[in-house]
Amino acid sequence: MPCSRWAPICVIYAPVLPDAAVVARILAAGTNVVTPLGWFFPVGRDTADIAAACAAGSSTLHGTGIHPGGVTEKLPLVLSALSGSVTHVRAEEWSDIRTYDAPDVVGGIMLFGTTPDEAAASIMPAILGDGFGQSIAMVAHALGFALDDDLVVDHQVAVATAPIDSPIGPIEPGRVAAQSFTWTGTVRGTAVVTVRTNWFMGQRDLDPAWTFGPGGERFEVEVTGDPSTLATFHGWHPETVAAGLERNPGIVVTANHCVSSVPAVVAAAPGIATYLDLPLVTGRAAAHLR
Repeated sequence: MPCSRWAPICVIYAPVLPDAAVVARILAAGTNVVTPLGWFFPVGRDTADIAAACAAGSSTLHGTGIHPGGVTEKLPLVLSALSGSVTHVRAEEWSDIRTYDAPDVVGGIMLFGTTPDEAAASIMPAILGDGFGQSIAMVAHALGFALDDDLVVDHQVAVATAPIDSPIGPIEPGRVAAQSFTWTGTVRGTAVVTVRTNWFMGQRDLDPAWTFGPGGERFEVEVTGDPSTLATFHGWHPETVAAGLERNPGIVVTANHCVSSVPAVVAAAPGIATYLDLPLVTGRAAAHLR
């Protein structure tokens, strides 16, 4: 794909929060962009500036990742091919957020450690909802669901009943120590696509007494149809909190998915390219086995 003499062919754009103006400048300079921070399926959103930048730079933008991303879009669509008459798709995460070594995000944006009233005013449903909303829209588009205009959004919290050690310091009793966010796409009021994330500061000393259940930390994708499929994904969570603070597999998975997408994005036509526009993206064999 053409680019200016000194511009890189592709960059992976992954700050804490995205800046569309920065992304547009990179694209207009002739550099392709892969990011885990949005543009998964921006149908119905204002992307005129991004589209103009892609045209000016003959460049491509691709949004990918894990959740939202692979777990909420790619894997449900792959599994859906095994079912007929699909009536519901669910993608869900259960994670111990103590392994996420980003105190400013956990405390300042996710609002763990705040009061329930403060958490109720969180911007997280809006921030996450933009990404997960695009996931829901992509799945609905691909499967042919005629979604209602608005998603159903639910945000639940659990508070600590005793001090809980965390990346943001001890969470005191009465403060938010677990959160569950749910976004549901409906057809004439009936749920057809559900995305949920469950983030806990461990499984002890919570009110309500939430747990991960017998499946432990995991991701699940369920397609209800004829027949139905339930797939559980392990290996993307660290074995211990200490190990996760050293190297969190979920973050590595997100990065790998971005890196693996680069060749397909570089080869793609200019514009915003979703999973539906790209060929199958795969990993690469270990170097010593090539």
